Amino acid sequence: MTPEAAAAVADAHRREWAFVLSAAVRVTRDIDLAEECVQDAYARALTAWSAQGVPASPGAWLTTVARNRALDLLRRDATMRRSLPLLLEDQVEPGPDETPAARAGDDRLRLIFTCCHPAMALQAQVALTLRLLCGLTTAEVARAFLVSEPTMAARLTRAKKKIAAARIPYRVPPPEALPGRIDAVLTVVHLLFTTGHTAPAGESVVRRDLVERSLDLARMLRVLLPDDADVAGLLALILLTDARAATRVAGDGRLLTLDEQDRTRWDRPAIAEGVALVREALRRRPPGRFALMAAIAAVHSEAPTWDDTDWREVLALYDLLVCVWPSPVVALNRAVALGFVHGPARGLRELDSLAGEPQLAGYGYLAASRADFLRRLGRIAEARTAYEEALLLTENAAERRFLAERLRGLRP
Repeated sequence: MTPEAAAAVADAHRREWAFVLSAAVRVTRDIDLAEECVQDAYARALTAWSAQGVPASPGAWLTTVARNRALDLLRRDATMRRSLPLLLEDQVEPGPDETPAARAGDDRLRLIFTCCHPAMALQAQVALTLRLLCGLTTAEVARAFLVSEPTMAARLTRAKKKIAAARIPYRVPPPEALPGRIDAVLTVVHLLFTTGHTAPAGESVVRRDLVERSLDLARMLRVLLPDDADVAGLLALILLTDARAATRVAGDGRLLTLDEQDRTRWDRPAIAEGVALVREALRRRPPGRFALMAAIAAVHSEAPTWDDTDWREVLALYDLLVCVWPSPVVALNRAVALGFVHGPARGLRELDSLAGEPQLAGYGYLAASRADFLRRLGRIAEARTAYEEALLLTENAAERRFLAERLRGLRP
């Protein structure tokens, strides 16, 4: 195996996994079998690309190998009769004017709605889609849910079995059924974006492939449901947050906080599009969670400087969000906003009130937020301990460097 082939396979896994798996499911109608065929295709690529060179279109190569492997297994093992009942929808043949890109997008929508079927619990829907559609490892999905890897592995196994037992169809629901199915899909796309925006582990802050995939899916859903306020809100949130992508890391790889970023380099067309979508999403009463999160992102995006940030507006939006979507992470973000409005001592008290939340026990951002408030209060010894705790709970290399720099900067 050559280093070039290994790097190309890793890149293809990040960029092409969803396309390849969706195409394999189209053939097998069996998610487990499709996943096996795709994994085999990637394994073969390591050998073939080392010997023959990386193909001009890695995704097409992988898709062909995975589909051929699936057909071989179906013929040899006579599994067609067993797998067809698992996903009931008939094979969907491409129309005469359908391009490969359009077909790939359609396959991804079918797969995401299959994984997000209401027969499964919401968390199982989200976890399964992140694993299958987005190619995240079980460990990465577990970190996104703040649970252990064995817990997530068991949850994924149960979800796959549920698809088979419930004979869930592989299709996009009819228009009249879409509104009841969309929340789980939006949750998946949002988690996909957050995982890409700040990667849980690795050297890079951003996994650009996941960010682009989430934006692509959000735009697809916008076409599918143009009048849905939650879809508009999610697309706005992604656009407004990702508009700052170019300024999040300095040239030397150092992570830059909002107050350090060069706002003249933010993507102003994306911000304008996002703000327009926020206004549209907020017309619904009461506003949904994605509209409120997008509104918070809009406040930051429209502030000319850090000092011009309207923290009272941010706090008011978090007050609404914590009612619409009560979660420990939202409560943590609200506590940080509270600290910017009423001072670090008040924010610290609010953070400390969340210390008993089980979901935040291994969440590095709680320790990092406490450390920042303690630093600003001059409680250096306690800040040092909090930064050390945050370092223990953080696996992303760029974030670890940022925390270590803050720790070294503490003065006795």
